[in-house]
Amino acid sequence: MSERPRATALSITAFATLLLIALLMGANHVAARIAFDHGVDVASAVAVRSVATALVVGALIVVQHVPVVLTPRQRRFLPAIGVIVGVQSVCLYSAVARLPVALALLAFNTYPLWTALWARLFYAHRPERRVVLAMPVMLVGLALALDVFGAASGLGAALQWQRIGAGVAFALTAAATFGFALVLTQHEAGTLDGRVRTTSTMAIVAVLALAGVAWQGGFHWPNATAGWWGLALLTLLYGTGITILFTVLPRLGVVGNSAIMNVEPVFALVLAWAILGQAIAPSQVAGALLVVATVVWLGLRRSRAG
Repeated sequence: MSERPRATALSITAFATLLLIALLMGANHVAARIAFDHGVDVASAVAVRSVATALVVGALIVVQHVPVVLTPRQRRFLPAIGVIVGVQSVCLYSAVARLPVALALLAFNTYPLWTALWARLFYAHRPERRVVLAMPVMLVGLALALDVFGAASGLGAALQWQRIGAGVAFALTAAATFGFALVLTQHEAGTLDGRVRTTSTMAIVAVLALAGVAWQGGFHWPNATAGWWGLALLTLLYGTGITILFTVLPRLGVVGNSAIMNVEPVFALVLAWAILGQAIAPSQVAGALLVVATVVWLGLRRSRAG
């Protein structure tokens, strides 16, 4: 955005709203896991979620009379951003389907490192010193959380990677593509209204997901009531979170990607334990908290430095 972030303290309302968004997004992934466990496939989930979100945010643009004026550069890059976010959506849900929800989100939360890498490669931006310092800390935390050596599980490194390898690969690909989308958005579409960007992106993701659904022979709908609840809730929770993000937060004067929302994996960890019975070892919890604390520190420092 063109406005410089202000280093003022958050109001109670703004802080609570940011926490609510993190809760909604964490709950969205828990609901997705329920849907996946009851017959829904990734393409179907992404298609339903994206169509609903595009329609809702698009309706807000009409109701709120948001001007839709695109520069030629934005017209060129918005489709690319939509395709990249489509890949990210499929990869992240694929990770959630294969890993404990909190661990999938933790691996995804490495996206600030990818953002710094893409900014360096494509826009010659030197990574800030705090990003370089954060890299090893975050990677150590992630290694602990994922139990990469199989110590907590007792499986050993080889069997542990056999179990988590595909899920981790999907989560890291989601992080890499999301980081790339953030860099492109900042440099090529940063001045565009967030609601317009979201509608455009979700519409493109929806088209891609629907093409994937058609390629696989149709929707894979839930085979049990719990699956229908999961599909409905993931759509409702994601759509509500995105809507609040781009309609309420700007009025509160809060940067949309505030670091407070990076506590999402913590909410997911608690919800997945309570609802899905997913539990991780104490050493993994320590690693998870280390990753979250590092990401929050990065975000808070960026906000103040702006």
